[in-house]
Amino acid sequence: MPLKIYRNAQIFTPVDSGKPCSGPNQGRIAHYDRGALLVRDGVIENIGEERHVCKGLEKEQLIDEYDCGGRCLIPGFVDPHTHCCFAALRESEFEQRVAGTPYLEILKRGGGILSSVKAVAQASVDDLYSMTRKHALRAMALGTTTLEIKSGYGLTTENELKMLEAIGRVARDVPLDVVATFLGAHAIPVEFKDRADDYITLVIDEMLPAVKAQGIANVCDIFCEQGVFNIEQGRLLLQAALDLGMNVKIHADEVHDLGGAKLAADLQAISADHLLAANDENIAAMAEAGVVANLLPATAYSLRKSYARARAMIELNVPVALATDCNPGSSFTESMQFVFGLAVLNMEMSPAEALIGTTLNSAYSIGMADKVGSLDCGKQADFLLLDGETPAILAYHAGVSSVQEIYKKGVKINNQCC
Repeated sequence: MPLKIYRNAQIFTPVDSGKPCSGPNQGRIAHYDRGALLVRDGVIENIGEERHVCKGLEKEQLIDEYDCGGRCLIPGFVDPHTHCCFAALRESEFEQRVAGTPYLEILKRGGGILSSVKAVAQASVDDLYSMTRKHALRAMALGTTTLEIKSGYGLTTENELKMLEAIGRVARDVPLDVVATFLGAHAIPVEFKDRADDYITLVIDEMLPAVKAQGIANVCDIFCEQGVFNIEQGRLLLQAALDLGMNVKIHADEVHDLGGAKLAADLQAISADHLLAANDENIAAMAEAGVVANLLPATAYSLRKSYARARAMIELNVPVALATDCNPGSSFTESMQFVFGLAVLNMEMSPAEALIGTTLNSAYSIGMADKVGSLDCGKQADFLLLDGETPAILAYHAGVSSVQEIYKKGVKINNQCC
């Protein structure tokens, strides 16, 4: 493979010190005013000011050179929390919700998460693959180069494995990195109504070993919330996953402060997600344990609710990541650009903090920071060229895509969604 150099770029990249960025480091960005990126075999070999990177290259042969035209160059987005493997949209439910119908009433009418569970039960692996691939390609077209996808609409061993099989096929077939997460404890199935303990036992004894044997997902998640799974059930499941050598994360304190953030800290989870209701003491515990807070502003936007307290978390030294939460019910978007803008305009995050939140900290929250999330020597050459001079264009130019070109491992990929 020829050596490739991308020059004449305004390069902005998080500074990776070997751990998620928190506190003042949440906005620590390296900027090269006339920067260059040197890539060999899909891996970054050098980065910095063009005059330094290009020094001595005249001795090299087979150099492909690309002039970036002074545009902004940033790492590819890492979306660390999605539910974009599903079988059917819930558009009619959205109309009911914006008209004021409460969620529990929608649930009684056959909507809500259980409608997604029913649709997955009726779908084939091919159906799920087709739908998930479409969402992954749309995310890619908007600048996402690494994508987490959860199961969780199966709620039986057979259907959870079916979802993960579809996710695994997408991971093989699309030009981006896909991380699969097992979320068998996403909701209590109808047949286990009032028997959540029994369902958790099933997930631990039957689903977890089957998922581990399948070998597609190495991360386990659970939805701890009032009316779903409690903290002790979460502790049992996540500890069982840890015992199998899996990473763990948790849907924590989205509506009620149950102590999910503290559980994440106790187990040293790679992330705790949502956190709208988490208290300062438990957020501080996350900071001490180095747990990443995955915040999901598009969900708050869609549900017309308050946003997570990103500013307070940063001041408490919690590393903050940002994600789309792409799902058919509460956040149907694949756009990390949209999430970036919401974080800047509605969550008191600076563009530099939002850049780290959508790249490096997100990579840490799915165990991928050794490969992606920042433009460092030895990492993959995953980067974007923007229609602007700084990352602020992503929030400033609202409602459009500011991503002009997308590169995965140094190779330009088509940003036209299929």
